[in-house]
Amino acid sequence: MNSDLLTRRSLSLFAAVGGWRSVAESVASRVVFLVAYLLTGHVPTAALIAVGAVVVLAALRAFTDRKFWQAAFGLVTVAGSALLAGSTGQAVDFYLPSVLIQVGTGAVVLVSIIVRWPLVGLVVGARPGDRFGWRRDRERLRRYQLCTAVFLAKCTIATAVLVPLYVAGRVTPLGIASILLGGAPAAGLCVYLCWRILRDRPAGVEA
Repeated sequence: MNSDLLTRRSLSLFAAVGGWRSVAESVASRVVFLVAYLLTGHVPTAALIAVGAVVVLAALRAFTDRKFWQAAFGLVTVAGSALLAGSTGQAVDFYLPSVLIQVGTGAVVLVSIIVRWPLVGLVVGARPGDRFGWRRDRERLRRYQLCTAVFLAKCTIATAVLVPLYVAGRVTPLGIASILLGGAPAAGLCVYLCWRILRDRPAGVEA
């Protein structure tokens, strides 16, 4: 797979899952909730403010991009976090879904590596008429395993940081860590590293 095709496919996948607006909504909800909670000290109020912010972003997406399912998915995700925190009265519970996502994603990624069906290969490795041909190419399989391991490392680090903070009830550090490790910054770094791994290949070796 040449670098131009890899770049186009990566951008297409990024757009399919919502692009920069999904990133903005995810980050905004966590930032807004944390700031609102620090200012008000009231969990339900902070949760409602966070939901309100995402409602505005989702409405803008729905009316400008006509991507209703992506807007609805982001809104439902934030609403679930807000409902959980509001029902328990514990601010840290707003970030519990983020913690569970890191744990669950890490487990799935690990299994995909162990069984030699790396998730990155499943996402970017398919070709017309030969969807799983990359598994017969040892070099491509090795690179996809390595890329998937990058995401495993990210999930492992995030889990190791987020879980103790959640258990300890430390809202501010948990909120910041959730934004950095469970959100766009860490995911973006992983995507960049994978792009470099698949792009920078020895002469004569196909990615």
